[in-house]
Amino acid sequence: MRFGLKRFAALGELHYGRKETQPPGPQIKQFYDQARDELKHPLLTLDDEDIKVVANSFAKVIEECRYTCYACAIMPDHVHVLIRKHREQAEAMIESLQEVTRDSLIAAGKRASSHPVWGGDGWKVFPYTQADFVRVIEYIRQNPIKAKRPTQHWSFVKKYDGWMPGYF
Repeated sequence: MRFGLKRFAALGELHYGRKETQPPGPQIKQFYDQARDELKHPLLTLDDEDIKVVANSFAKVIEECRYTCYACAIMPDHVHVLIRKHREQAEAMIESLQEVTRDSLIAAGKRASSHPVWGGDGWKVFPYTQADFVRVIEYIRQNPIKAKRPTQHWSFVKKYDGWMPGYF
């Protein structure tokens, strides 16, 4: 079994990658509760202070790298960011955001340097039409609201201007 995950097999069928249909929140919580003793590191979530640190880090990266961000939701257990096509590949943009936020959380005393902050190298979705952009922006905007958290407004998020990627 890959990555020494044999010890998790008793918790249910293993699935690599993202499932087409995601399990409901209570089922995910139950899995994490059962898996807690098997994890190398404790599960950490972002509290409101952490979310501000992550937002400030995102603002720094987005400004320095000159990304155009159309939507962002920073949740306790995940983030959503919609960044316009850029000279950098999506993987490099994700790595930049993750590296700076990790360093900032450690510097703020919010994480130990030995504890991973991000659980992977991100999930990428590429919108191809204006309708796709509008749908993704609305999905991201609604994410905190659906979780009964305050609406998020970040200075680094720009209003969608109808931009469409050019494919050559």
